[in-house]
Amino acid sequence: MDFLTERLIVFILVASRIGAFFFSAPVFSWRAVHTQAKVAIAVLISLFFTGLIHYPPVSSAPSYLEMSLMIANEVLYGLALGYVTAYIFTSVRIGAGICEREMGLSLANVLDPLTGEDAQPLGMIMEMVFILLFLSANGHHVFLMTISKSYQTFPIGSVPSIGRLLDSITTAGSTMLLLGLKMSAPILAASLLLMIVLAIMARIAPEANILFLSLPLKVGLGMIMVAIFIPFIKDFLTEFTEWLDKLIPL
Repeated sequence: MDFLTERLIVFILVASRIGAFFFSAPVFSWRAVHTQAKVAIAVLISLFFTGLIHYPPVSSAPSYLEMSLMIANEVLYGLALGYVTAYIFTSVRIGAGICEREMGLSLANVLDPLTGEDAQPLGMIMEMVFILLFLSANGHHVFLMTISKSYQTFPIGSVPSIGRLLDSITTAGSTMLLLGLKMSAPILAASLLLMIVLAIMARIAPEANILFLSLPLKVGLGMIMVAIFIPFIKDFLTEFTEWLDKLIPL
């Protein structure tokens, strides 16, 4: 097999994994990012990694069936990498959703311009803030490092462990809920304290309309807690990066 054919095979396999990763990973999979920009970024990164990866020397090019199976393996592994990353980032929206339920705003849905889907306003704002902080801290380099490490664990042409991929995705789902609950814990504690105060007021002053007062108080307290919490989102960047290193199937 000549050098040009070898490089072409490597590029196709690399582009399959990276394209699948960008299809499912956060930020790059958003509808707000133009399709041509996604393709251009995927092709450029694929060309970069093609020059670094060596294909195992063989006497002849793989058949169409072998090539199809190799591409399927690359796409499967790329999707697993992307979905694990997406689950970790979704924990921000999960945490904001818990806060909105405590504030009584769970029915307030708006159109998310990034994904083109219905979303809750508080979760959308917090996710935007987190993504901007993540990118400003060169967090996109973590994605490139993840792709680079994946070729050390599963070189092109190898068959990824399905059990390991499923275990990573399952663990990422449970971690998403755990991180979301952890991020919303201060607001949950404040809401619980408010409910205790309102219960005491209902006993002390039964003539007061506690139900009428509870909604504006819960919304106001929730907005204050969110305003206090947003500057501290950047403190979660290191923890999110550590979870990515733990959960990515490498």
